[in-house]
Amino acid sequence: MKAVFAVMLLCISTLVNAQAWPSKPIRYIVPYPPGAFNDTLARIMSSELPKALGQPVLVENRPGGNTIIGTEAAVKSPPDGYTLFGAALPFSVIQSLYKLSFDVTKDFVPITLAGTTPNLLVANPNVPVNSVKELIAAAKAKPGGFNYASTGNGSSNHLSFELFKSMTGTDITHVPYKGSAPAVTDMLGGQIQLMFDNTPNVLPHVKAGKLKAIAVSSKKRSSLAPEVPTVDESGVPGYDVTVWFGILAPAGTPKEIVTRLNTEMVKIMRSPEITDRFNKAGVDVVASSSEEFSVFLKSEVARWAKVVQDANIKAD
Repeated sequence: MKAVFAVMLLCISTLVNAQAWPSKPIRYIVPYPPGAFNDTLARIMSSELPKALGQPVLVENRPGGNTIIGTEAAVKSPPDGYTLFGAALPFSVIQSLYKLSFDVTKDFVPITLAGTTPNLLVANPNVPVNSVKELIAAAKAKPGGFNYASTGNGSSNHLSFELFKSMTGTDITHVPYKGSAPAVTDMLGGQIQLMFDNTPNVLPHVKAGKLKAIAVSSKKRSSLAPEVPTVDESGVPGYDVTVWFGILAPAGTPKEIVTRLNTEMVKIMRSPEITDRFNKAGVDVVASSSEEFSVFLKSEVARWAKVVQDANIKAD
């Protein structure tokens, strides 16, 4: 009888807390420095969510440790609805690369898959290839003769190229950088020959003739560069890397709060003004349910674990 009473009290307490929420500012942890789209998404939510919730949303950039520092800060936060976490594709890879104190699918509750964007495979103009087939042939003729840049092990551009190498049987040398900007700078200078990068980061250089576009990583062509073929249609069937951005909370966050957050976030992202902001940044709005994001995240974790194993990718 006491156990039943205790459960009833817990349910009543949870309901009361959920109904009173939010009664103080909400923090939104971003495991990246300011500037990239994960941070942009947080800024959008920090601007728009308070209009619906009546409380400030404070963005906290916690970069470092290949996103682990910010991720640990989020997972250790109380599951009370006052901590949000901005994740991107590398979130689904980190536990395949590192020994962690948390599990990305068990210690977080997904709120919404916000949006997706492809990576663009680009080359320095002096690289003597103009298509995926030409790149594969040239790389096989000269193993290790080409290099490519990434923003570090486990990043989306690193994984994009390692998957490409694995599926094509090519040997192309990895050169990690601490960010997209210095990598692109070296590409423009000719020190680096190839790179997969988020389309908005490199498309201006392609349009200016300073880089050449070879292919996009997604299954479908990008609306930003519809003339550029996909890797899949260029001779590597089944190749598909879509960079994603999502919002989560610590596991145990009351379902009522997760549902409310999802409702408000989806409404924000589907508004014409915010959809336009996404599109101008080269990102397609998804605005999924919590359940849809949960299924997607589990599939991504399993998929990238296999890529990491097959390509023998190691942590920095």
